[in-house]
Amino acid sequence: MERHSYTLPGLPDWGRCAVLGILNVTPDSFSDGGRWLDPGRAVAHGLELVAQGADLVDVGGESTRPGARRVPVEEELARVLPVVRGLARQGVTVSIDTMRAEVAEAAVDAGARIVNDVSGGRADDRMAKAVARAGVPFVVMHWRGQSAGMDGLADYRDVVTEVVAEVGRQLDAVVSAGVDPAQVIVDPGLGFAKGRGDDLALLAALDAWAVLDRPLLVAPSRKRFLGELLADPATGEPRPAGERDAATAAAAVLAAAQGAWAVRVHEVRATADAVRLEAALRASRSRVGQGRVRPDPPAGQSSVRRSR
Repeated sequence: MERHSYTLPGLPDWGRCAVLGILNVTPDSFSDGGRWLDPGRAVAHGLELVAQGADLVDVGGESTRPGARRVPVEEELARVLPVVRGLARQGVTVSIDTMRAEVAEAAVDAGARIVNDVSGGRADDRMAKAVARAGVPFVVMHWRGQSAGMDGLADYRDVVTEVVAEVGRQLDAVVSAGVDPAQVIVDPGLGFAKGRGDDLALLAALDAWAVLDRPLLVAPSRKRFLGELLADPATGEPRPAGERDAATAAAAVLAAAQGAWAVRVHEVRATADAVRLEAALRASRSRVGQGRVRPDPPAGQSSVRRSR
């Protein structure tokens, strides 16, 4: 599946899988809550993510971890706007991670260039029209309900088929509301109303998303399925969130190799290195396949086979 060729209006063409660095300005996100609440520290961290290889920075002011409760809109605005504004002034390509139209509009006014809505426009029926007016790319993720109760919604017969179909219906809905289809990015929603087997099945079958013909964002970073997969063999305790970055980088490069447009991660450097290597290998395979690259013979040997 070749999806790296997708370009989105108003965004650079990185020519490979892009890396979206996560910047949570929340007290309760599952792996980094409370670390970047101060706007100055948050902006500095966003710039550090870029220095480590992030192509974009995704700023979020409301946790969507399993069991999380909503925060007042005023609080979300107070958390994200100084950070979005500060990063945009430094030339960073900023994405706003929000389920609220009011926050999305204010963040775009402050310089955000993508709206990343984990509900895909379902949590706020004003969101799609707000994004359409803003004219920015819109991430439509698979979502079955708010974080407080989403674990009870992980019920599938064929998770890949069902998730692709549900996102396809939401894609149609946001386009009907006025969003330019060329601006839509889709996301399988790893960890949202999914069990470990569901997440692994989705990660293994990203080619199924080609039917929607849209760029694909994959967000495996430090997710619960990785912790469960890497559980302590003696105790069965899941690997702590902060110790899942190597597995995250592996999942990200697997997504890149299947043609993902971008991956969303907390720890940027390893993933940025991995996707650049994947892109180099992809390009090398292409040149070999077209006959433009031939391996040199070992030193001291002719490239012409000698007769015996």
